[in-house]
Amino acid sequence: MATQTDVATAIHPSTDLGKHPKGLYALFATEMWERFSFYSMLALFTLYMQDGTDGFSWTPAQATSLYANYLMFVYASPLIGGIIADRKLGYRRAVMLGGLFFIAGHALLAVKALWAVYAALTCLVLGNGFFKPNVSTMVGNLYPEGSHLKDRAYNIFYMGINVGAFLAPIVMEIVKSRFGFHPAFTVAAFGMVISVAILWRFRNIVENPEVVAAKKAGTKLTAEQRTAIDDVPDWMRIGALIVIYLIVIVFWMAFHQNGSTFTYWADDNTEWNVSGVISNAINPFWIIFLTFPLIGFWAYLDKRGKEPSTPMKMVIGMFLTALALFILFFAARLGEGQEVRPEMFASGSFRVTDRALDSLKADGVPQDVLDKLAVTKDAENKFIVKDRKFTADDKGSGEQQLTAALQKVVSPEQAAQHRTTIMNRAYLFQVSPFWLILAYAVISLGELMLSPMGLSLANKVSPLRFRGMMMGGWFVATAIGNKLTAIGVYWTIWKQSNFFLILGALALIMGIVLFMLLKPLKKAMPGI
Repeated sequence: MATQTDVATAIHPSTDLGKHPKGLYALFATEMWERFSFYSMLALFTLYMQDGTDGFSWTPAQATSLYANYLMFVYASPLIGGIIADRKLGYRRAVMLGGLFFIAGHALLAVKALWAVYAALTCLVLGNGFFKPNVSTMVGNLYPEGSHLKDRAYNIFYMGINVGAFLAPIVMEIVKSRFGFHPAFTVAAFGMVISVAILWRFRNIVENPEVVAAKKAGTKLTAEQRTAIDDVPDWMRIGALIVIYLIVIVFWMAFHQNGSTFTYWADDNTEWNVSGVISNAINPFWIIFLTFPLIGFWAYLDKRGKEPSTPMKMVIGMFLTALALFILFFAARLGEGQEVRPEMFASGSFRVTDRALDSLKADGVPQDVLDKLAVTKDAENKFIVKDRKFTADDKGSGEQQLTAALQKVVSPEQAAQHRTTIMNRAYLFQVSPFWLILAYAVISLGELMLSPMGLSLANKVSPLRFRGMMMGGWFVATAIGNKLTAIGVYWTIWKQSNFFLILGALALIMGIVLFMLLKPLKKAMPGI
């Protein structure tokens, strides 16, 4: 059995405790390629399910609902994966097993069949359960307890996540546009192969078996190694983490709109000549751009004894999240205030949503016409008008396509009589990409205050023998927030400005609550 001094040295193998160990960079690369595959799938998934050629012609609400359920399970599974790693497998073996499930899941999505979609999602849930909490725990285990480098280590590790997340939508946009959805999913599987290969190649520097054994045994710390939090009872430390986890649920509910309503906004309401897939690269771009300046800023404050506590950083992150959503609220109000003129139809795009149908009823369109628009499907059980996006392609302009669809659903007389009114309400306004890019810049800065800080907090505050489980608990909170992304089903019912306003208000309220709880939390996690 290693002595506690040996344990401290092995946890941080560098002789200079001011430097990051080499294992951090191996885990950085492992996570980068895993997140490349993960976010490749997320960038494509909701649009894939709605696609009429490669996909299944689902409505936005159907795709959003499945997306929310998938994210709930994929982020809940780390609780079980963390416990299994703590008690049975060990962290590195758990991560390897998760990687193999990930490869199978992405490969299954390359098969065009609904059964393959559900089988793929099951594999991805299992893969994330074993991979995500344990690779994050391995990062923290590279450092001695109480190290001031942990927050910055997780920031660096988190940048690896976002390098992969940045590359994913760019590569997917290129592959999808040239070859289709299914080859794009195959590329995602290949990214996971690279991730597993890196972890195997550098397995000797990412985890020391003696360190793991000492931590699981709960080896006593010497007086020189003890920190203030070591005198806090386990139940109080776990309780404080649970409070933090509950509050950040709202952050994840808002942030993970990026794969659904933020993508719809980018696809329908942003004035550019690319699909909404590419918008998924904006957030990780900002993370990469902002990470090292933020790390430098924290180091500057730390030298002067003024670096905020980890919970205080999370308060700031919640306020920034609210601000980002208020920016989108303002952009949506601008768009909703645009006057729609008939001369705009020829170059515009259209979507008849529940919101549009309600407006058409107020405009005097007869109920029988509205009913036909809302429910009529073709021989393949696909909606002919409702929730379909009509935009210029090789079949003609959006105006021409919507007109043709109307003529299939209602009589020629009704189509001619109500065509202009329907197109006016179905017209998709567009605003400058500046608003989306700015909102992503702000929410990305908020994310840097919340997500890597949450990983760091779970590692620093968790009792040693529960570390994998409590890291899994962080992801359970993420799972609940992801399930609540199902609020996106109201995207086509509420005004878009109201949708962003409600999310922003919820984030602001949770930021205020966390700020009010800082004093009691400080008692449960002194020095953190």
